[in-house]
Amino acid sequence: MQDMNPREERGRLIAHTEGQLYRLCDDHYRVRSQSVDRYYDVDNTRIGWKCSCPDHRFRGVRCKHIWAIQISLGIRQQVEAKRVLGRITITGCPYCGSEDISKAGIRHNKRGEVQRFACRACKKVFSKDLGFKGMRHDPHAITMAMQLYFSGASLRNTQRTLKLMGTKVSHQTVSNWISKYTGIMKAYVDNIKPDVSSTWRADEVYVKIRGDMKYLFALMDDETRYWIAQEVADTKDRHDAKNLFQNAKDIAGKSPETLITDGLPSYHDAFNKVFYTAKNPKSQHCNAIKFKGPANNNKMERINGEIRDREKTMRGLKIKETPILQGMQIFHNYIRPHEGLDGRTPAEACGIEIQGDNKWITLIENASVRSGI
Repeated sequence: MQDMNPREERGRLIAHTEGQLYRLCDDHYRVRSQSVDRYYDVDNTRIGWKCSCPDHRFRGVRCKHIWAIQISLGIRQQVEAKRVLGRITITGCPYCGSEDISKAGIRHNKRGEVQRFACRACKKVFSKDLGFKGMRHDPHAITMAMQLYFSGASLRNTQRTLKLMGTKVSHQTVSNWISKYTGIMKAYVDNIKPDVSSTWRADEVYVKIRGDMKYLFALMDDETRYWIAQEVADTKDRHDAKNLFQNAKDIAGKSPETLITDGLPSYHDAFNKVFYTAKNPKSQHCNAIKFKGPANNNKMERINGEIRDREKTMRGLKIKETPILQGMQIFHNYIRPHEGLDGRTPAEACGIEIQGDNKWITLIENASVRSGI
């Protein structure tokens, strides 16, 4: 068996040691030197990987730092664990838990035909209506309304489209559906641990709430574009982003190794309070972003664009605690495919697969089971 290249062997050791690699963007990394107190820049260029270390620059070889990055990327692809959320099938009685059930006819209502079941043990009759119990309209109409709305349609245009499909509701009913199911899903997805990378981005965008200027602070994973956390603030410069970072840390189950923001002091102060540690692996804060180059924040600006487009259609938000922003976060993470992720959703890039043609229904069913609705 051929011996491993010495540089490859040292690179493998670096890749398996915490706190040695920092990902600043898709094609730009920093690797800690193993001999002096400094970092080397490793970039993925059109002609291959380049490193700023002397070994690569003067000898033209694949140095241990490049090996470390390539090995680290390979490890991440191999260990991606899929968490699959599928449609829920009830096999027992919701009252007594007995599996001795039988079909008991069809109930006809505005939603169409609903299968009824009878329990031979407790003699009770029930239907399998996960998440949609008591709703007068079909789950597909409800989730179609959510899809239309978060894709950019207004409440009234959503109402008109549903009418063409045979579902007559008011625009206020559509708003009620969005508020109800956004709350159910938000409580559920916040307990799902996404497999995010070690580089996160944060930015703020202004929004109008009842005509007043507010700021939406959002935090996103750089690699998967998963929107981790958000909060609305009254001010920009005086806002304390500590709660935003702590919420993101709780959702992800870890701290980032690299945080990329602009120069807003709120980020620096919150970073020191929540993410900074004197122990290895140490997190670093990159707060000198530019419009071009490896330290840009263009991915975060894409989320800001989604928010501005939605706000423009709505002509501003009505309340600070609006469920609309939470619904946009769910739509961004779990429903909308992204071209930058080869047609996958950020959730899929994080190892969370939502099965079924209608992912809204799958999410609502799973959220309803967890909350007991």
